[in-house]
Amino acid sequence: MIGTARRRRDGDAKVRGATRYVGDMPAHGLLHARPVLAADAHARLLAIDTDAALAVPGVVAVLTHADLPLAGGSGRAAEPLAREEIVWAGQPVALVVAETEAAAGDAAALVDVDTEWLEPVLDLEAALADGAPAARLTERAGEDESAASAHGGSEGGTEAAGGGSPNVATRQRLQRGDVDAGLAAADHVVRGRFRTSWVHQAYLEPQSTLAWVDPDGTLVVHSSTQGAFMVRQGLASTFGLPMERVRVQAAPLGGAFGGKLMIAEPLAAAAALTLRRPVRIVFSRTEEFAAGNPAPGQLIDLELGAMRDGALAAIRGRVVGDRGGLGDMGVEALSTLLAAGPYRWPAHDLTAVGVTTNRVSPGAYRAPGAPPAAFAVETLLDELAQALDLDPIALRLKNVLVAGDRGLDGQEIKVIGARECLARLEKHPLYVKRDELPEGEGVGLALGFWPGGLEPAAAICKLDADGRLTVVTAAADMSGIENAFIAIAAAAFGLPEERVRVTTGDTGSAPYGGVAGGSKVTYTYGRAVERAAEQARERLLDVAASELEIAPEDLEVADGEVRPVGTPGRAIAIADLAAKVYTFGGRHRPIEGYGSTAQVSRAPGAAAHLSHVRVDRETGEIRLLAHVIAQDVGKALNPALVEGQMHGGTAQGIGWALLEELGHTDEGQLQGATFAEYAVPSTDQVPEIEALLVEVPAPDGPFGAKGVGEPPVCAVPAAIANAVAAAAEIRPGVLPMTSARVWALLQNAPVVR
Repeated sequence: MIGTARRRRDGDAKVRGATRYVGDMPAHGLLHARPVLAADAHARLLAIDTDAALAVPGVVAVLTHADLPLAGGSGRAAEPLAREEIVWAGQPVALVVAETEAAAGDAAALVDVDTEWLEPVLDLEAALADGAPAARLTERAGEDESAASAHGGSEGGTEAAGGGSPNVATRQRLQRGDVDAGLAAADHVVRGRFRTSWVHQAYLEPQSTLAWVDPDGTLVVHSSTQGAFMVRQGLASTFGLPMERVRVQAAPLGGAFGGKLMIAEPLAAAAALTLRRPVRIVFSRTEEFAAGNPAPGQLIDLELGAMRDGALAAIRGRVVGDRGGLGDMGVEALSTLLAAGPYRWPAHDLTAVGVTTNRVSPGAYRAPGAPPAAFAVETLLDELAQALDLDPIALRLKNVLVAGDRGLDGQEIKVIGARECLARLEKHPLYVKRDELPEGEGVGLALGFWPGGLEPAAAICKLDADGRLTVVTAAADMSGIENAFIAIAAAAFGLPEERVRVTTGDTGSAPYGGVAGGSKVTYTYGRAVERAAEQARERLLDVAASELEIAPEDLEVADGEVRPVGTPGRAIAIADLAAKVYTFGGRHRPIEGYGSTAQVSRAPGAAAHLSHVRVDRETGEIRLLAHVIAQDVGKALNPALVEGQMHGGTAQGIGWALLEELGHTDEGQLQGATFAEYAVPSTDQVPEIEALLVEVPAPDGPFGAKGVGEPPVCAVPAAIANAVAAAAEIRPGVLPMTSARVWALLQNAPVVR
């Protein structure tokens, strides 16, 4: 069934409302928690008056930082409630715990937080200025790169000297070759400044965690998380618990996209440990926007040069990333790596600067750092092609990375299908006829790139007594992972897919596995599943060989049977063999297999986009008319699900490009904290998306597969921006490209910031 389109195994349950999420789970004696969020973006925390809240019927406790049983930890988990200083509007300062959700909500509104206002730092350029006010006065509780590194976001670069601003949290540099000489020798040089906004992952299910303490003292956590083992390690560190006393179950996810890692878990766990009763916290939508961990805003300056024939000469740039009030997590290092695109550069000098501001602590969002980086470099490459009178695809084909090249991080690339993706679009009618469009319409091209994440993973495959195969992994249930594992295990073991089931995400029963993110689950977990199924198959053949008195190498597994090669009449059903194993007095070892992997070679993904737009010169409105994506998917285990990832990533990229932006007042308060104000693409704003699967097998992936989640989103904003340039002869430099910003460019007026 590998390579055949099938429906998701869990699809019916989800669309019928039968899937049980954290918010649906019962627990005896359950308490409900509601965070109290800070109103100021920057302030000293003087006192918290909880008397009125405690008087509300049903309220059990109002917890502050001093009440929490903290023992360490890092990043936000080390300070789940503000300690002495408030560093963003929306930072949790107290936690109300009550018998009902209504009581918790009513009481939270009565908590009186006394503060001393401090000047907030909200703008990246202002934050970098010498003598700028400090966005944080007290020492950070701990450093944390977990969300970024879980997606491959802390790769490459060396520490560079800091600047004169107190808000520079980190500075890293990627440098090779003589950039000054390269740019001086170039026949044409282009420069640009690009700004991107804060963007929320906009999943439907908000942050949700249920926690309790078992009679033996084990902290049990059911959470809407992408990384059960990461949460276990984080909670053990935060509360000083032995890891065997923390059990985490990754519940079914109602969307995540990188944003569900250690946000609600420390709050629920702290309350459960303190009160010794089950506690559930489910963020409201406003709490989600104010206290979640959205993708941060960035400021990117790039300069690149090329020779007359299109050969790239050198690139220089700086990526300034907003690290929010804690200053502990950012994706600017990965943006810097990706700002060079999937291209060969004889010389490069790229700097990443992480800046502390008084905004929410950021996190990862599908291909963290990639959409801003691609927006910058692909826009400038389009300008280069225009200046040199070269075909945009031809320019990219001349410089694109191929197998054997090394990326900016110095790692050799074993396989990458970027060239094949471009070649697929080069002959597409939309590209071929792009110069024949009516006035006001244009087609833009952009190439996206994702390096591919790596993390150790393990899996167990065990044949049950009824002849069904169970796959056990720690992977969170998202993005069709269950279907992928079923397909891999069924093919490797030799069973029909309907006789394979998967259990995921429980640290109490599953072997170790990393975070589900960074387009690495199929590549790493999938390989472990394949190896476990192969080992279980070897055990099965040993049992069959003993029963049939035939050498294992002379047997085959097919159609739910084991049979001698070429002699189907002597077949034994797998279920019958299982019955001989799992019985009193049985003489065969259990049919189980264990597989693990620690991949050292990445499987980069690429996706090329064509976007067809119409620009209304009177209003600045951008209307998407068509969109095409050609993506290197390695090997499509299930083409239907792969296309779903391509469609979904493209739709999210449209949100990045045209609509989505977490706005703030001049004082730092969040504007638009519900879906009524925060605009995500609606059905009439997403055109028909044509998904073209390009298969360039990854040698280390299961059956040649690689992760496909990140690449679709990377270059969508860039493709739309280049289409706008073709349609209206303007170059947007700010995301999202709202009608107001586009209209201002059309009027040759300053861009609305």
